[in-house]
Amino acid sequence: MSRKLIYLINPISGTKGKDSLKNTIIKRTMAAEIPFEIMDTDIAGKYYAVRKKVMAEGITDIVICGGDGSVNQVVHALADLDVRFGIVPMGSGNGLALAAGIPKSSDKALDVVFTGEARMTDAFMVNRQFACMLCGLGFDAQVAHEFAQQPKRGLATYASLTTRNFFSAGSYLFKIEANKLTFTTEAFFVSVANSNQFGNNFTIAPQAILSDGLLDVVIVKKIAKPLLLLTVMKQVLAGKLKRIENSLNSPVIYFQTEELIISNVGQAPMHIDGEPRETPKQLHIKVLPQFFSLIHGT
Repeated sequence: MSRKLIYLINPISGTKGKDSLKNTIIKRTMAAEIPFEIMDTDIAGKYYAVRKKVMAEGITDIVICGGDGSVNQVVHALADLDVRFGIVPMGSGNGLALAAGIPKSSDKALDVVFTGEARMTDAFMVNRQFACMLCGLGFDAQVAHEFAQQPKRGLATYASLTTRNFFSAGSYLFKIEANKLTFTTEAFFVSVANSNQFGNNFTIAPQAILSDGLLDVVIVKKIAKPLLLLTVMKQVLAGKLKRIENSLNSPVIYFQTEELIISNVGQAPMHIDGEPRETPKQLHIKVLPQFFSLIHGT
């Protein structure tokens, strides 16, 4: 198969040096003898120039050099084209890349771009907003909102904010409708995931598969003390899926569904793919099966 690549580099994501990355891309792709071009991501998310180039020049692959937010934006804008998407992780979490077996190292990520297998991958909609891997309400969304305001990004900043919010986290009231059942609960956070993790190899939905046509829903309920979250997370990491009605009395409710409605009664903050979003009163969430082609690692 003859390939032509466009690399899209987010000029503000993560902490890696962009000049060094460009040099690596040029050296490695020329050595692979694959025609390519390097462009910046579009802050407005329109990608008209990229779309025109793909259609006019027969581009086969779009490689996103950025974090989960950049991947979300590019895939949403261009998934209707007959292209494969690759990722060179440059964000603070890189949850989708890690779930797809793509290493954090730029060199190793490029190995995946050149030799990896493209697989059709699910996405989902949150009302009218697009999500590649994760929508969170509550604790992790509060961290995402604060992280977006920091002058200095990176893992250290994210870890510091996570720790601070962990001990001060409050709970929020939610009404959930899924799998023909409706229930109300107070929870520290609700995660709706296509990927199996938040990012940085922190597993949140162990049974999640990127291409199974299902969303994994994890609800960590209100408990007596925040420190008990450590015990709760052990249950999450054990990855035991249950029917909703069999887990309502457990500290963690974990189930799979194609579609759900969340009434955000307590007005918990929200993020989609790590990017803070305005908090709606009600979320209608529905899977988009086999939505885009993503180059996976091993």
